[in-house]
Amino acid sequence: MTKLLIRLFVKDCENYTDSNVRRRCGVLSSIVGMVCNMVLFAAKYAVGALTGSISVLSDSFNSLSDCASCVLTLFGYRLASKPADREHPFGHGRLEYLISLIIAAVITLVGFELLCSSFGKFSEPQELDTSPAAVVCLIFSIGVKLWMSAFNKTLGTKINSPVMLATSKDSRSDVIATLAALIGLISSAFTALPVDAVMGAAVSLFIMKSGIDIIRQTIDDLIGKPVSEDLTKEIERIIAENPVILGVHDLMVHCYGPGQYIGSCHAEISDDESFLAAHSAADSAEREIYSALGVHMTIHMDPVQRNNITANRCLAELSDFVSQIYEGMTIHDFRMEDDSGAPLAIFDTAVPYGCTLTDDAILSKLNDFMKMKYGGKVLVTFDRICPGEGRSFRAD
Repeated sequence: MTKLLIRLFVKDCENYTDSNVRRRCGVLSSIVGMVCNMVLFAAKYAVGALTGSISVLSDSFNSLSDCASCVLTLFGYRLASKPADREHPFGHGRLEYLISLIIAAVITLVGFELLCSSFGKFSEPQELDTSPAAVVCLIFSIGVKLWMSAFNKTLGTKINSPVMLATSKDSRSDVIATLAALIGLISSAFTALPVDAVMGAAVSLFIMKSGIDIIRQTIDDLIGKPVSEDLTKEIERIIAENPVILGVHDLMVHCYGPGQYIGSCHAEISDDESFLAAHSAADSAEREIYSALGVHMTIHMDPVQRNNITANRCLAELSDFVSQIYEGMTIHDFRMEDDSGAPLAIFDTAVPYGCTLTDDAILSKLNDFMKMKYGGKVLVTFDRICPGEGRSFRAD
C-alpha cells in the first residue's frame, strides 16, 4: 500500500533529495494522516461517549491532536521547501525542526490534560457499557495506527524527515495508548476496580513521554548535533581517492535542514605541487562530494613539507609528545619556517573535549619541548574535538 501511494501521488518519487519530491512526500503524509486520524477520532469518540470510558475518550482526543498536527505539517512542508532567498541564504529546511517541536508540544499538552481527566475518574468512578462493537472499533484503530507508523517510517527514512519519523513514533505510541484503552474497557466488565482510570492515566503519561522525547531530539537538531559518522567517512573516502591530496583534517559539516548540508575541510598537499594542480584536485573533490552526497563542500589546501627531513623528524617527535600529554591529542597541518635564525614549528593541535588542560598550559609544554629539542618555538592553532575526530590519512 505504501509503495502504491508513493507511486501514485509523488512524481519522480526516487529522487528523494529533490526539494519538490520532499514537499510532495510531506503533503502525501499529511493528507493520509488527516484522513486516518479524523476517521479514528470519530469512531473512538463515539465509542467513548457511548461507553463512558475515559481511556477511550482520552485516546480519541489523542487522534484529534494527531489530525491537527498533520494540518500543521502540511503547511510546514510547503514553507520548508521554499528556495533560498536574501533573508535566508541557506534555505528554509530548518522549519521542519520547528514544526516537529510544535507537534511535540501539542502532544505533551494533550497528554497532560488527559492525565488530569483520568485522576478525576478515581474520585468519581463511572460504570462503563462494554459492547462488542466498541472492542472491534479499538482493534481496528490499532491496525490503522500500525500501518500509519510503518508508512511514515518508510517515507521519513527515504527523505530523511524528522517530522515524519516523529509522526511514526507518535503512531506507535498511539498503538500502546489504544491497547491500554481496550484493556480498560474490557476489564470494566469483570471488576469494579477503576481499571479504566488507571489505563487512562497510563495512556496520558505515555503520550507525555512521547512528546518530551521528540522535543529533546528536535532541540538537539536545532542547536546543532554532529552529522552521522557514515557521512563523514564517505566524504573522507572521496577526498582520499584524489592522488594529489595527502591528508584531510578539520572536517566540519553543518546541517541546515534534512538533506541540506554545507561542509568544509583542510586537505594536505605537497609543498612542491603546482597551484593549478592543487586547485584542480580541490575542485574535483568538491564536485564529486556534491554529486554523490549532496554536500556543498569547500576544501582549503594546506602545503606540507614531505621532502624536509628535519621537518618530518620534528613532526614525528612532536606527535609522540602530544600523545603523552593527553591520549587522543594529534597534530596536523605541520610546517617549519625560519624565525630570525631559530626554527618555528607551525601546526594545528586537535585536543579531545575530555582534556582539562588549558590551551595555554599545552602551549607552554610544546614551547618547552621545541626549545629543548631544536632551540626554537611553536605557533599553534588549537582545535577542540570529540574522540575519534581529527583523523588524517596522510601517506608520507
